[in-house]
Amino acid sequence: MVLATAISGCVKKAEVEKAPLDYVQAQTRKFAPVELTCDLSHLSAGDKKALAKLVEAGRLIDELFLLQVDPQNNVLRSMLDQSEGPQEHVYLELFDIMFGPWNRVDENKPFIGARPKPLGAGFYPADMAKEEFEVFVKAHPDKAKELESNFTVIKRSGDMLTAVPYHQEYNQWVDRISRLLQEAASLTEDESLKRFLQLRAQAFLTDDYFDSDMAWMDLAGDFEVVIGPYEVYEDALFNYKASYEAFICVVDHAESEKLATVAHHLNELEANLPLDEKYKSGQRGTTSPIKVVQEVFAAGDTKAGVQTTAFNLPNDERVREAKGSKKVMLKNVAQAKYEKCWIPIVQATLAEKPLQHVSFDSYFTHTLMHEMSHGLGPGNITLENGVKTSVNKELKELYSTIEECKADVLGIYTMKYLMDKGVFPQNEYSMYASYLGGMLRSIRFGIDEAHGGGVAIQFNYYFNKGAFFVDEKGKLDFNETKIFPAVRSLAAELLLLQARGDYAGAKKLMEKYRIVSPVMQKAIESLKDVPVDIRPSFPVAEGLLAGHRK
Repeated sequence: MVLATAISGCVKKAEVEKAPLDYVQAQTRKFAPVELTCDLSHLSAGDKKALAKLVEAGRLIDELFLLQVDPQNNVLRSMLDQSEGPQEHVYLELFDIMFGPWNRVDENKPFIGARPKPLGAGFYPADMAKEEFEVFVKAHPDKAKELESNFTVIKRSGDMLTAVPYHQEYNQWVDRISRLLQEAASLTEDESLKRFLQLRAQAFLTDDYFDSDMAWMDLAGDFEVVIGPYEVYEDALFNYKASYEAFICVVDHAESEKLATVAHHLNELEANLPLDEKYKSGQRGTTSPIKVVQEVFAAGDTKAGVQTTAFNLPNDERVREAKGSKKVMLKNVAQAKYEKCWIPIVQATLAEKPLQHVSFDSYFTHTLMHEMSHGLGPGNITLENGVKTSVNKELKELYSTIEECKADVLGIYTMKYLMDKGVFPQNEYSMYASYLGGMLRSIRFGIDEAHGGGVAIQFNYYFNKGAFFVDEKGKLDFNETKIFPAVRSLAAELLLLQARGDYAGAKKLMEKYRIVSPVMQKAIESLKDVPVDIRPSFPVAEGLLAGHRK
């Protein structure tokens, strides 16, 4: 009761200190409403019932992630929801988009209250400095594994730090999610999905996701389902702690077949990287299924602010070494972004010639190669002193930005390679034009966000190399002879930083290039009336739930 009172008092104060209404309205307009639809007519009655259970579980993921972002969020949202003010719904609307009172596309500025967003989100004590954690781990090396685990919340007890497993900290949510997954498993006629859901239901109760991740790689039916803690972006202190998310999707088999041939070239792509042979990965699995899907429902981390267009999972290097990774392309999401955001951006910013050559196919293929590229390059590494570790552990809070930057750059590098091999149609100009055109969309997410920061590095690096330039009309263009050498050069730098686990080098690169340059700022200002991203609703999922209640 004391805690509730303390939180309530904090919230009441926050309600007085709201940002101006016109600011909140303008920020909400940056997200274009979109209904994501898909065809489920080919599914059996049992599979539709299973899908409804998965959507229910996804709704709980929303609640759970909201708590991970900040322990006060559930109380704050409840108060906003119950407020009777005539304009309170506007603040609630933006709160739901951002999963909290901080604007994720405006440097995490608070729009309710004045409290800065905790760097460690809800994973660490709110007042814990990075140095406190590092000093404690160094003094207690026997506790390092549990403290640095992706699946523990850090608590303070006196001078001690303790690690509480997710399944204990969030037991009231994970128990219900586990039951729903078991119920979905009992309803589906898809045997590969049934096995995955049974294993994932158990994993929620133990925080051991290895077996279910292995089973996820083998999904072979009409469903693509991701549910659990995966990405570490929310932990801005160390990029250690994983956030809960869910993608409930149906597979577009025809589109998937078109892209499946790319997976057969995975070893070639690894061998062709601009990286010394001694650093190249020879241990990751060669399985790399590619799925094109239609999103039925999304939840948690993936839905906070900017929507995910594609993903490459799992992140567990043990699974990647055994089986590789899976690339999943959310086509109805990509199409909505392209129409609502991407086209208005390129029309406002690109020079005439590249504007004539942008295409959805080039945009979508680069998105595919971005996800493929997450599975290329260093993962588990050995430092010069012989210590075996991983890239993400060494680069810490810099990892997500460097990794997203690498995936973008290698996406173009490998796309050109496959064009030269005849796997993709030869259309380099469209590839580069679409690549340039898409950059400002990501930069508008904010350079403190991993994807936006990664794109800022690329944008400024290429300008520095003369590969990008502004023409006499103030529009963005690229130099056809300089662009690929610049791409190769940046790819080599990023890969070497990862291979060496070079934190200092990564920090230096980010300090130099992850900035809002005058050219970038001018371009961004010209887009003030263009949506930053989409705000999806899920009528198909709502229909499933309504039918299930009957």
